[in-house]
Amino acid sequence: MKITENKSFDEERAFYGEKDILLRNVRFEGERDGESALKECENVEAEGCFFNLRYPFWHDKNVIINDSEMTSFCRAALWYSKGIRISRSRLFGIKALRECKDIDITDSIVRSPEFGWRCFDIRARSSEFESEYFMLMSGKLKFDGIKLSGKYSFQYVEDAELTGCTLDTKDAFWHSKNVTVRDSLVKGEYLGWYSEGLTLVNCTITGTQPFCYCRGLRLVNCKMTDTDLCFEKSEVYADITTPVISVKNPLRGRISAPSIGEIITELPECSAQIIETDR
Repeated sequence: MKITENKSFDEERAFYGEKDILLRNVRFEGERDGESALKECENVEAEGCFFNLRYPFWHDKNVIINDSEMTSFCRAALWYSKGIRISRSRLFGIKALRECKDIDITDSIVRSPEFGWRCFDIRARSSEFESEYFMLMSGKLKFDGIKLSGKYSFQYVEDAELTGCTLDTKDAFWHSKNVTVRDSLVKGEYLGWYSEGLTLVNCTITGTQPFCYCRGLRLVNCKMTDTDLCFEKSEVYADITTPVISVKNPLRGRISAPSIGEIITELPECSAQIIETDR
């Protein structure tokens, strides 16, 4: 590989179209404010690099980024690329990842509004994310041990697995399909509305009005705290291990909990079986 190290670049398209390159302790910053430093590149490794300019990785193949930082000025860092491996790095620019495929993120910190739109085949482990509209319209996700904060996450996602995660996010999983969440804390208002095939196993769920207008919703051995007006117009099979404040108009299925403070059944078509196991 061609090695470039301990240098700084600020020109437009500094490495445009290059292949098989290793960047070590390279900085992208300067007065010329050049964009698209590594556009249309293939087989790129960046180690200990600093990105302070816009659009560095567009239309790339096989990118490895280790121990590097992308500042808030590094907007739209990775777009239309395939085969991305990011580890021990910090991504702080808006829209850092979009319309990419085959992505692996490990031991990293991401603070990026609108992160991960229309991306597919994504794996993330032991990383922290702060983002609004996180992973919008993406698919084939596998997340292990991540922490997420930010509103409107996982909307319109398909085929996702999350294990051992902490999610602090309202309006999560809206219109999602075939999502499974295991051994996780899911905190936020209006969770899972309009979802299809959403399953939560051994999870703790908190927040008002969760799981309305769902189809094929399953809760297995889950705790629900500070949850009211749950399951409105939903097809649900829920095994809940804690008291629930209120349930409203569940469409069909079965709901089991130790106790339910209020059961609201206003509509004749809403006929789900409700069982209070402490009675």
